[in-house]
Amino acid sequence: MDADAVEIRVLGCLVEKQRTTPDQYPLSLNALRLACNQATNRDPVVDYDEAELRAALYRLSRRGWVRLASGPGSRVAKYRHLLEESLGRVPSQIALLAVLMLRGPQTPGELKQRVERLYPYGSLEDVESALASLADAGLVERLPRRPGQSQDRWRQLLGAGGEDEAPRSTNGESDTVSQGSLEQRVARLEEQVAALQQALEEH
Repeated sequence: MDADAVEIRVLGCLVEKQRTTPDQYPLSLNALRLACNQATNRDPVVDYDEAELRAALYRLSRRGWVRLASGPGSRVAKYRHLLEESLGRVPSQIALLAVLMLRGPQTPGELKQRVERLYPYGSLEDVESALASLADAGLVERLPRRPGQSQDRWRQLLGAGGEDEAPRSTNGESDTVSQGSLEQRVARLEEQVAALQQALEEH
């Protein structure tokens, strides 16, 4: 599987918005652009334009991972992902893949914290079990742990964005945990703004 970085970001955003703003899903191209380029819950932060996203959507449709989902009479083209069908995975596992696509390699503890908005895993063991199932299917793999971390990290294998990078902070997981609440609040605000912009666009 060799999806490029734009395709991976598009897939992650479609899954995320399906779970967090279901009333606005499937996504218009403008809503997808806002989701891809938002500053929270993204690593790296990007600035894709609509031409790049259209090209990525076309490539993803050729893979059978995305399709046009505009209803009859709709004035705006909308898109949905087909990962559950194409990969044969359950929603809980697709949620983990989405977080890995949006934020790169992470520990099970980081994943459990960040996936809550998409799927409420009951325990860390449930997350680890889902990762093991995804690994058996060749969709994720375990990475060596970093100095100061108590857990191995995992990356997605659908395409770009799963590369191992040098740590950005010597505080490791503690920085992520301390910022988690603020990031979630900002993400909710960004989702509300995107929903309002899409509603205005359609009227």
